[in-house]
Amino acid sequence: MSARAASHGAHLLAAPNRNALWAGLLVEELVRQGVGLFCLAPGSRSAPLAWAVVTNPRARALVHFDERGAAFAALGFARATGQPACWITTSGTAVANGLPAAVEASADGVPLLLLTADRPPELRDTGANQTIPQPGLFGAFARWSFDLPAPSADVDPAFVLTTAAQAVHRTRSPAGPVHVNAMFREPLAPEPDGTNAARVLAPLDGWIASGEPYTRYEPAPSEGPQPMLEGLAARLEGVEQGLVVLGKTDDPAVGPAAARLAEALGWPLLPDVGSQARLGPALSNAIAHYDLALGSPSFAEGNRLEAVLHVGGRVTSKRLLQAIEAARPEVYVVVRPDPERYDPAHRVTHRLQAEPAALCEGLARELIPAGETGWLRAWKAADRASAGALEAYFVFEAALSEPGVARAVSALTPDGHGLVVASSMPIRDLDAYAMIGGPRLRVAANRGASGIDGTVATAAGFARGLGRPTTLLLGDLALLHDLNSLALLRRGPPVTLIAVNNDGGGIFSFLPIAQHEAHFEDLFGTPHGLGFEDAARLFGLGYARPATPDAFSRAYREALESGRSTLIEVRTDRRANVALHRELNAAVARAVDEAG
Repeated sequence: MSARAASHGAHLLAAPNRNALWAGLLVEELVRQGVGLFCLAPGSRSAPLAWAVVTNPRARALVHFDERGAAFAALGFARATGQPACWITTSGTAVANGLPAAVEASADGVPLLLLTADRPPELRDTGANQTIPQPGLFGAFARWSFDLPAPSADVDPAFVLTTAAQAVHRTRSPAGPVHVNAMFREPLAPEPDGTNAARVLAPLDGWIASGEPYTRYEPAPSEGPQPMLEGLAARLEGVEQGLVVLGKTDDPAVGPAAARLAEALGWPLLPDVGSQARLGPALSNAIAHYDLALGSPSFAEGNRLEAVLHVGGRVTSKRLLQAIEAARPEVYVVVRPDPERYDPAHRVTHRLQAEPAALCEGLARELIPAGETGWLRAWKAADRASAGALEAYFVFEAALSEPGVARAVSALTPDGHGLVVASSMPIRDLDAYAMIGGPRLRVAANRGASGIDGTVATAAGFARGLGRPTTLLLGDLALLHDLNSLALLRRGPPVTLIAVNNDGGGIFSFLPIAQHEAHFEDLFGTPHGLGFEDAARLFGLGYARPATPDAFSRAYREALESGRSTLIEVRTDRRANVALHRELNAAVARAVDEAG
């Protein structure tokens, strides 16, 4: 082997046994294919993989004792960077702990590699300890699955490299989770077994020396979208009463492109809180408070919707979905980068698989600018009225409320920071009540399947991927679900965790089941009577429990200035929270009616 090759592959040449060499090749090619972070949970069967990561000079590692948390940390990192992240775990029930993160990655198109260690074939279905059927465990959620055989001298080591390349490619096309199940026999520790690594690697001298991927997957030549764009422009041009709906996306470039398209069409732009365009400086034609404005029956029913162009993923607003479903627009276009169907109301007439930013830019160039129409002016007036009604309330808010906390976060989080928002009420409150024109933030939310598990770990991985301080807004049950992952906040960029504690499942109080009081608290409210001060102390985090809006602002600023991860607990009452939401929504509806 040449000196140059040795300089690139010194860690591979030092492999003490065939397991270590096989795992080393796998990890090296994953790194070369663009895997940005390896999230590991301790385990015996996965020892060769863990050893391969920590001895690879270019592999970035995050170790966490909780397999489920480690998987969500990988998910968060992949959200922030767009790069695949790899979760490594041992065999048995440890593998099953990756399923929630795999479900979310599948539903929301996040590139995630699930690399699980397993027993060899002779131990399967024998009653051997910690052995379960792992192939196929992630079922339909995996974009691709492969059962990697135990290392063998009879197999060309290039097979390991092409498998790694295929796995990473499949996490991207279309984006989602991939499962590689790797079998290992003893010895699992890095103990010599007589393997001559230099001799085994001799045929791969060129690959080692290059430092490049063994296999490259080149994009297919584009046939050009021009005919499609021309046809779509002809169909939409002249339609006045349309909407550009900007759904969830992790790509910050989509928002400005969608705004230019909305301006060319003369339509309102409705940005979801997860679109990277709801928070920060307002974009052209953006209607920030569309959800609240649609709470006015006269406004919602007084406008005949003719067309919808939906860009990206799903939206948080139930009112918007109901309005579209009721309107039955003649044209309903959905633009997504993957082939997944997004059509819960079965109203979509045109489904375009394309990169959203590029399509919006191209379509805008095909259109003759429409200018401002009466339809657009009506939406802007409703937005101004909504914003005014909210400002009139919050400027005099005396007690700290859940909508008030969401609004304060949208105003006080420093420009460029990360913001992770939990499902249930936090994301709904931020979507509805966030201020207009605040700081520009990178927003992440696990809204593919809208679960609350793994939220703390997701924030830890997201902060690490961004390389910036991050704020996490979540409820008490989401925090209890993922309490172990507070340990992740002691490393990496600081995370300011804002936990809204209403002693149970606050969102259920908004649902019809809340009217059936006999068993509501036991089955749905589920009060726990717990606070989080001791949890913060246990994991070495800062802690504050403000009771007023001013105290919250001070505590939040102090947490940011401290440079350490801090848990801020906000106590609220579920019944009072429901009443406040209804009061705020009614005030906005009155303001919208008066503006119309």
